[in-house]
Amino acid sequence: MSDTNSISGRDLVVNFLKKQPVPRMPVFSGMGHVTVTGLEQCNVRFAHVHGDAREMADTAATSHTLYGFDCVVVPYDLGVEAEALGAKLNTYSDTDDLLYPTLREKTVEDAAGIKVPDDLENAGRIPVVCEAIRLLKAELGDSAAVGTYVLGPFVLAGQIMDLNMLLKKSLREQKEVDKMLAILSEVIIDVANIYKRAGADYVTVREMGSSADILSPRVFRKLIKSHLTHIHQNIELPNVLHICGNTNAIVADMVECGADAISIDQKNDMAESRQKLGPDVLILGNIDPYNVLVLGDRDQVVTSVQESVANGASAVWPGCDVWPTAPAENMRTFADTIKEN
Repeated sequence: MSDTNSISGRDLVVNFLKKQPVPRMPVFSGMGHVTVTGLEQCNVRFAHVHGDAREMADTAATSHTLYGFDCVVVPYDLGVEAEALGAKLNTYSDTDDLLYPTLREKTVEDAAGIKVPDDLENAGRIPVVCEAIRLLKAELGDSAAVGTYVLGPFVLAGQIMDLNMLLKKSLREQKEVDKMLAILSEVIIDVANIYKRAGADYVTVREMGSSADILSPRVFRKLIKSHLTHIHQNIELPNVLHICGNTNAIVADMVECGADAISIDQKNDMAESRQKLGPDVLILGNIDPYNVLVLGDRDQVVTSVQESVANGASAVWPGCDVWPTAPAENMRTFADTIKEN
């Protein structure tokens, strides 16, 4: 293919993840990138969209309609799976501030305390996310790929139990943590495949807390890697593994987990990772989502995209969620510059 207009945004993203030829680099992400500009266009409050499928879909669509992204992504917060497992959330639904839902109660202390609902598809806000996906598919068609994400098992464990307790157990009670991660891995697989049935085109597994900033590479390999491998083997969608932070020592392990692509953030040395992994691995990253896309100017956005490409990025992704105050000009520049590379 040589005509960039001969392929839809959806097919561009999906074919790219399947390592099929595409006419240009797709503009997409596996994480949230709704902006204040998009919220204002839809006349909704950010704190309210997390529980309203219509508002979630409308605001997600603005990534495509306002900025030219080849994707849209839902949900926006990291509490969906934890809430489905019984965690209580602060939704801040009555505020006009840019506040993501947070967990206000963590009661799980071991594997026996994890209670998986019999009807996971209808638990918590999973139906809301599914309806948002269905709305986006119906209204955007193939013009943009519908992306979604699930948490990795270690991050999800840290959502449902005290994080300090989890970190201590990861060093002292690894068999117990292994049991927890095994249960949570099945939940993650089920949720990802529920989203597929709703119409999602690809999914990102966000195991943000497994980098060397938090866990040693040895603990990652011994405790977490096998569970991520199991997850990626059983997700029925094109899938990406994302880990935040310093992943330089574990990028080869990330690839061995079997995802179609890996996503890295700005702490990773892209050029070093490319040299280490060779030319065929899909590496997505590694633009600083705050210092560049929110605080930077147009020139910084252009330069950052060009540097990421020059250093070996298969596609340019923000290193994590884009904070909603990212200026519209920066988002358009980000998309336009990627399309020119």
